Amino acid sequence: MLIDTTVLDRLASYQDLAPLHQPNNLAPIRLAMEINPDVPQVACFDTAFHRGHPEHADCYALPRAFYDQGVRRYGFHGLSYEYVAERLGEIAPDAARGKVIVAHLGSGASMCALRDGQSIESTMGFTALDGLPMGTRPGQLDPGVVLYLISEKGMSAEAVSDLLYHDAGLKGLSGVSNDMRELLESNDKRASFAIDHFVHRCSLSAGMLAAALGGVDAFVFTAGVGENSAPIRARIAEGLAWLGAELDLAANEAGAALISTAASRVALHVVPTDEELMIARHTLALISAPNA
Repeated sequence: MLIDTTVLDRLASYQDLAPLHQPNNLAPIRLAMEINPDVPQVACFDTAFHRGHPEHADCYALPRAFYDQGVRRYGFHGLSYEYVAERLGEIAPDAARGKVIVAHLGSGASMCALRDGQSIESTMGFTALDGLPMGTRPGQLDPGVVLYLISEKGMSAEAVSDLLYHDAGLKGLSGVSNDMRELLESNDKRASFAIDHFVHRCSLSAGMLAAALGGVDAFVFTAGVGENSAPIRARIAEGLAWLGAELDLAANEAGAALISTAASRVALHVVPTDEELMIARHTLALISAPNA
């Protein structure tokens, strides 16, 4: 979508849904528009890849009016999943046409179920707080916890927001760091505990997405942790054994693109993501269009 002042104002109105990202994204756009308003700018939405989900999958069990007002599951990391889906089609076309779970594991983390390269389910929902535990975000959380913190602990909505966006997740659990590399190197028991929780939640989410797909043909690791951490890949692959996944330990340690054994019923891939390239492709296609 080409950005003008109207689009920019609309994006600013959704700032509360993505307080970690939206302000930082919009500030340089405004500055560039002030410096040279004739240079086209394009917005690429990280939720767009998931928009084909059926309503029954993306709604919450709330009165319909809330869904109509935009309270629904959106999913995120869509640019990453879109790139991985295309790349997997190049390196493993048979797998790409089947049932695939992609794990975008970084400071922000989520998983997506793909069927024939299309998103059918995601672990993230209304905001980027949902799903897997992340560097500073808790992932799936009983909303009753938020109500309890406000009504019984006297926390303001702003304080709860700061907690959930900045002081939870791996950082909150470990008390050590939000960086998986530092947690893996630490001798602190709390660091190990945070890693155990992360792997456990990844395994549970993989089971949920496998159910949504009705089976799994391939599992893909991507993003900072997924691409670079052999120990985390190994532990998550262990949790996929019930699906028929069998890890090739040597290939995993070497950082190979295919890290499953020949006997594995689920292919395990490592596919580096490139969200920036995906943005560049969308931008070029839009500004090159005849009516742009």
